[in-house]
This record gives sequence, C-alpha cells and structure tokens, in this order.
Amino acid sequence: MKIHILKEFEEFALRGNVADLAVGVIIGAAFGKIVTALVADVIMPPIGRLVGNLDFTNLYLPLSDKVTQTQAAFAAENSGLKLPLDAAQKAGPVLAWGDFVTITLNFLIVAFCIFLLVKGMNALKRHEEAKPTLPPEPTAQEKLLTEIRDLLKSRPGVVGQSRSDTGN
Repeated sequence: MKIHILKEFEEFALRGNVADLAVGVIIGAAFGKIVTALVADVIMPPIGRLVGNLDFTNLYLPLSDKVTQTQAAFAAENSGLKLPLDAAQKAGPVLAWGDFVTITLNFLIVAFCIFLLVKGMNALKRHEEAKPTLPPEPTAQEKLLTEIRDLLKSRPGVVGQSRSDTGN
C-alpha cells in the first residue's frame, strides 16, 4: 500500500504541470518582492511628500484613550511628531490603515501586471488562430480514389451517364 502511494506521488510530482506550477510560484514570489520594493521605495515616498511628508506605514487611528494619551505625551516631548505605529500598538489597539493602503496598492500593481500579461498572451493566441491554415495534403488512398473516380468519369457507359452522353 505504501509503495503504491509513493509511486502515485512520484507520477504526480514528475508531471509537467507540477513543474510549471512550481516555476510560476517562484517567479511570482520574486515578482511580489519587486512590486513591494517599487511601491514602498519608489511610489509611496512621492505620494507621501505630496500629502505633507507622510509615511504611510505609520498611519493609524487610535482605538483607545491610552493610545491617545501616549500619542499626546510623545508629541509634547518631540515637538509635535506623531507616535510611531509600533509604539502606538504597544500602548493599545489601533487601526493601522496606512499599511493597508500600501498593501492594496501592491495588489493593484500586481493585478494590473497580470492583466497585461494575460492580455498579451490572448493577443498572441488570437494572432496564431488568425493565420490561414492550408488544408492537409490528401493521403495516398485519397489520391488513388480520386484517380479512380476521374478514370471512371471519363469512360463511356458509366453508371449515372445517359446513353446520349456515351454516344449510343
């Protein structure tokens, strides 16, 4: 029983689809890191600057008075700076919406890239389908049957011809 399961697993693992899937997952993970770096290091800093030098990863809404008090004390000691997210989370519950915005932007970029990839693949597929295909070459048997048919048509007295067609 164990050997049968191992053999079945080996057949499954060595199929082409599993290898293709593994390659896709690895490339997807690497692509995800590229998109995360693009959003965190290239897209979000200019957006943050446009809206007042905000760091989106530290945007949150305090959900308890303790966080609000800790935030006020931090701002008083640090000339109006906002309490960092990790410190606010230690003080109490917060709704960390800035990180959500960044992750959502990551998702939208990945989704758009996948859309463009699928759109390109579909265009290539349509291009391949649009190519005119020549009819297949007749087989040797079909050629022989065509020759026999043509010879029979040319002989007088063939079934289907009237006597006037044969000259009788």
